[in-house]
Amino acid sequence: MSKQKRTVFYLSDRTGITAETLGHSLLTQFDGVEWETVSVPFLDCERKATDVAAWINRAAEHDGWRPLVFSTLQQPEILAIIKQANCRIYDFFETFTHPVEEELHQSSARKAGRSHGLQHHPSYFKRIDAINYVLAHDDGVNPKHFVEADIILIGVSRSGKTPTCLYLGLQYGIAAANYPLTPDDMAVQQLPKAIEAVKHKLFGLTLTPAQLHFIRQQRRPDSEYASLTQCQWEIQWQEALFNRFNIPYLDTTRISIEEISATILDRCGLKRQLYG
Repeated sequence: MSKQKRTVFYLSDRTGITAETLGHSLLTQFDGVEWETVSVPFLDCERKATDVAAWINRAAEHDGWRPLVFSTLQQPEILAIIKQANCRIYDFFETFTHPVEEELHQSSARKAGRSHGLQHHPSYFKRIDAINYVLAHDDGVNPKHFVEADIILIGVSRSGKTPTCLYLGLQYGIAAANYPLTPDDMAVQQLPKAIEAVKHKLFGLTLTPAQLHFIRQQRRPDSEYASLTQCQWEIQWQEALFNRFNIPYLDTTRISIEEISATILDRCGLKRQLYG
């Protein structure tokens, strides 16, 4: 039996991040559907809306199913044009704004871009500072400044340290450094000297040897570095190190960067630095 094919439109008068995030979260709960996604940010005039409505209609005719539309459009006249298209629309602001207005006894501002704008200047600059810190302290660079880090991720090569640090900086304003555990470190069962003084800030990332082997094969196919034997040895060594020095760690084999980052914040008691 072939999968049902449906087109999904994410529409916004600004970046579309909110519509994409919420819509994607909902759709992950439905199996057996092949999704074709279309993102349309900055949908801010009626001419554009008319073009998008025609696009939606073409997708409906091609698929044989009406598209799903997830919207955070604020201008009623633009939303009205989209509603005339052959689609099933889910407008997040329309769904939730009125109940909140009733509870607060006031009308919403209905201004686009506020959730990702610059109205909270300290949070914005905290994010920039955190990203700059992550970039300047990637892969063990500048360890003398590790004392300034909120968290220091450690693990063997290709265990996910850099993307996790970047996500922590961008999404949470966390100053995250990372330090790679190398074969030279594995000659002894000791913490590298560069991170001994900041042991209380360390958090380990691990994964299964099979997954590490798969990832390294993409980088250096059929090398000693990527061999399953080498991966097994490195993972065994690093987890023994984590346990010996009581370093908290997380198996990232089957979880996303988003979940890894949220787990680190929760387990380490770190406070999200953004959104006010």
